[in-house]
Amino acid sequence: MDLTRYQKAMDLHSKGFNCCQSVLAAFSDRTGLDDQTAFNLAGGFGAGAGTGELCGALSGAVMTLGLTHPVDPADPVGGKRRTMGLGKQVQQGVKERFGSLRCTDLLKTDISPELTPVAQEMGLTNRCDILIVNAIQRVEALLQEEG
Repeated sequence: MDLTRYQKAMDLHSKGFNCCQSVLAAFSDRTGLDDQTAFNLAGGFGAGAGTGELCGALSGAVMTLGLTHPVDPADPVGGKRRTMGLGKQVQQGVKERFGSLRCTDLLKTDISPELTPVAQEMGLTNRCDILIVNAIQRVEALLQEEG
């Protein structure tokens, strides 16, 4: 398994970038965004967009899916549905595994690295780090399924 994307996200997060920024920038090779643009775009989405609601790692995952699945202006509704459906798949998996999508709830949850094989392989123990690599892993799986 190539850990480069995960290592980039962990490096960014350890420097103070939020979960959303770390996930979105980790996919710069797939989205075409440079890191600075990813940082700017995702800057307000950490800590559940400052409200404790949707986990920032999940926000970054949904942004990534939106950028890797561009909306056709001739079919904006179909494009929105496709991206929303992919985002729901990621969110449902996280909710099933960790019990919530809310940042505030997730930060109070005992999140074991064993629940995310990449986190376990990397020796991660911080909740946010585990959620970041879990979100990346889920997006990668969806992108691989599509070929």
